[in-house]
Amino acid sequence: MRQRLSSEPDRYRGRRRVPTPPRSRYAIAVTSAFVGAGVVALGAASNLPDAKSVDPQALKGLGQNQVAEALAERDADTGAASRGDDRGTEVAKTKVSAEQSASDVWLLPMDDYEFTSAYGMRWGKLHAGIDLAAPEGLPYKAIHGGKVTQAGYFGGYGYAITIADDDGNEVVYGHSRRLLVKKGDVVKAGQVIGEVGKTGASYGTHLHLEIHVDGNPTDPIPFLAERGVDIKLQVESPYAAAS
Repeated sequence: MRQRLSSEPDRYRGRRRVPTPPRSRYAIAVTSAFVGAGVVALGAASNLPDAKSVDPQALKGLGQNQVAEALAERDADTGAASRGDDRGTEVAKTKVSAEQSASDVWLLPMDDYEFTSAYGMRWGKLHAGIDLAAPEGLPYKAIHGGKVTQAGYFGGYGYAITIADDDGNEVVYGHSRRLLVKKGDVVKAGQVIGEVGKTGASYGTHLHLEIHVDGNPTDPIPFLAERGVDIKLQVESPYAAAS
């Protein structure tokens, strides 16, 4: 190489040399590979069948057992949905209206009283109910819904009310001072129907409560206990709020 003399002009002075990018065989190979793969993919995509169409040859390739299993699974799924609908219908049928629920409620006749006499023999005769002492004139309520079959003065019961329900049960409220319902009225559980008194064969102001099942007197204590009402503890049915 000839050494440039200091007297020769510098042809490259004042110029900027732009570096030439390196040519790598690896970069060229990778670029070519990507381009080639794209071309192949486009060509393959043009030959793909429609996703909604079914190739008959593919179906022929399936075994009969596989086809049967697929159809069985499809029918099972449809049946499961139908059974779910049936269950929804059954649940809807078992729902009870608020009015129907209220008609089944049993309650205490008063909010405050003193239990003074039980069901059983007394002075050689059957005392067919229980006695609940309370101040005269205190309102008392129907312990169960039903229809008033008797309302008036009935000998030793004094002013009394009898209410019958659809199950053959009758509830008698005796010794009232005043009656607030009449024969033929339909009452709900918890409705005020009279006032505590001491009319008839009574030795003090109290409410006489009797319960008859199919015409026969029964002990109100276990009868009401089976329906969620504890007379002695003065505890009502847990469903009392629905009335």
